[in-house]
Amino acid sequence: MSIADLKALLASEKADALAAISAAQLSEERADALDYYFGDMDKDMPAQDGRSRAVSTDVADTIEGLMPLRADFQHLRRWRKSVEQAQSYTFKAVITIIVTGFVGAVWLGLKVMLGR
Repeated sequence: MSIADLKALLASEKADALAAISAAQLSEERADALDYYFGDMDKDMPAQDGRSRAVSTDVADTIEGLMPLRADFQHLRRWRKSVEQAQSYTFKAVITIIVTGFVGAVWLGLKVMLGR
């Protein structure tokens, strides 16, 4: 193994190790964010003795309230796309029938003219 190959291998291993550390830190930050979202603030902001432990979850409540609306919009989007696809298929079928009828009429006309 050459020195250049060894340097490349070590650089790759270093990058993998740094990525793993970054991923672990990101995972911890995501867990903290979910705790905050659900109103669990004990880790960073413990309640003082004799004070209320109530935490407002307005953001979570708003987002949870919007989720059904988002699902409705997704349903409408799928429905619109399926209607557009059905219209496209119907248009293609109508054009096919018209072209087939026209070709049939031309064929019948040629057959009558040549059959005389």
